Amino acid sequence: MRTSVLVVGGGLAGTSAALFLAWRGVDVTLVEKHPGSSLHPRAVGFNARVGELLRAVGLEGELPVSRMTKGFGVRRVRAESLVGKKYDETFWTPQALLSDIEYSPSKGVGVAQDKMEPLLRDKARELGADIRMSTRMLEFSQDDEGVTAIVQGDGEPYEIRADYLIAADGHRSPIRERLGITRTGRGFMHTSRSVLFRAPLQEYLKDGIGQFVIDGVGFLTTYGDGRWVLMLDDREYTEPELRQKIVQAIGRDDLEIEIITTGRWTISAGVADRFSDGRIFLAGDAAHTLPPSRGGFGANVGIEDAHNLAWKLAAVINGESRPSLLDTYDAERRPVATLCHQQIFARNDGHNRDGEPEDAPLIDNNAMHYGVLYRSDAVLGAGPELPPAQLPEQWNGQPGTRAPHVWVEPGKSTLDLFQRGWVLVADHPQWEEAAQQSGVRYERVEQLDVFGLSAKGASLVRPDGYIAWRATDLPDDPIGALKNAFSSSSAGTR
Repeated sequence: MRTSVLVVGGGLAGTSAALFLAWRGVDVTLVEKHPGSSLHPRAVGFNARVGELLRAVGLEGELPVSRMTKGFGVRRVRAESLVGKKYDETFWTPQALLSDIEYSPSKGVGVAQDKMEPLLRDKARELGADIRMSTRMLEFSQDDEGVTAIVQGDGEPYEIRADYLIAADGHRSPIRERLGITRTGRGFMHTSRSVLFRAPLQEYLKDGIGQFVIDGVGFLTTYGDGRWVLMLDDREYTEPELRQKIVQAIGRDDLEIEIITTGRWTISAGVADRFSDGRIFLAGDAAHTLPPSRGGFGANVGIEDAHNLAWKLAAVINGESRPSLLDTYDAERRPVATLCHQQIFARNDGHNRDGEPEDAPLIDNNAMHYGVLYRSDAVLGAGPELPPAQLPEQWNGQPGTRAPHVWVEPGKSTLDLFQRGWVLVADHPQWEEAAQQSGVRYERVEQLDVFGLSAKGASLVRPDGYIAWRATDLPDDPIGALKNAFSSSSAGTR
């Protein structure tokens, strides 16, 4: 069979890639060796930037809002048990502060990974993605024209020929290993056991505390849907021992406890030294293994990888851009993953027991979610003097930053103007004419000051909502300036 993009791996990053590609009209096939999502919920809660991406594809209204309150995440305390005495609270690093600034039209998504993945799969299928569960890739090869994979479902092995392949096959990534791509980072840190259980414990969440470091037992947290996980030292446990540990962590033995499943988790950290090899691209955990953190730098970053890669693949496959545009995926996303790795170990987040903390300036979580800077050939003017990330209010519409959110009318954000193609934001008739001449959609926005523009300025926004170029004022030749900027930043073929 033939497809434009073959995605290997049906976790969050792979399924998001299939969703974003299908939404852009790309013929995409996904193969996943498992029949469905893992019984382990794994990640829980997704940031508002991911909410923005799902808002664009029409999924936001179907997802529950995160229980994280504005400016704060889930609280964590040390305790003798869930119902017992509470000791010191471990505050976020850096301290999360309330802000009157509204960064996004979206909210965080309050759902566990095992509930999120089926929602993404269903939407991807609805948009035309061919998703094949219980299908394993046996081998692959690539040449100058594409990638050939041999896969097997319930029957005989068969061949899939694709223009490109996305390896979203997890932190052990056989594809990455086969390509000989090495990783840099902390590496192996420790191994833990877990027991996932269901118990009626909602009454103990009323004060906003959702994570408990239980003395002499382990780490207890909730998924907010009646399910809890207790993380334990790495050894074999019988079911009676697990029940004893759960009772000890809860501090009560009179509740009905349903053990759902157990797990063994290897915690490691590393970022691939390159995110692509010819026509094959790494995404999600295959590209970066980032330990669970209160900043949410794991699953969220993988979904954003998929989004960044999807619009670029769509542009190249549709003949709108030259293949060189795909080089900007590594240039933009690998520095973000490396920065996340650094920030995880610069924080007091539980991982520093495995080594010395990272000696690096702490960056606010909102800066990491909304304010990372892209530097690549798809951005014109992101100079070396700019920081890798900062709060949205500290940016001023510079190229390489996420376009700012401001309401243009009730219920409609500036961010709702983007995602479908390239957009010129301005409020001047000469820019409208320049957009028409350049084949770029024109959007009139009166609040140009948030883009760092004068009344005669303009910003060129990419299909992922990032600013590619801007003219703070009206140049002598706006048509020529826009055409040159568009051709350069989009690797355009027009």
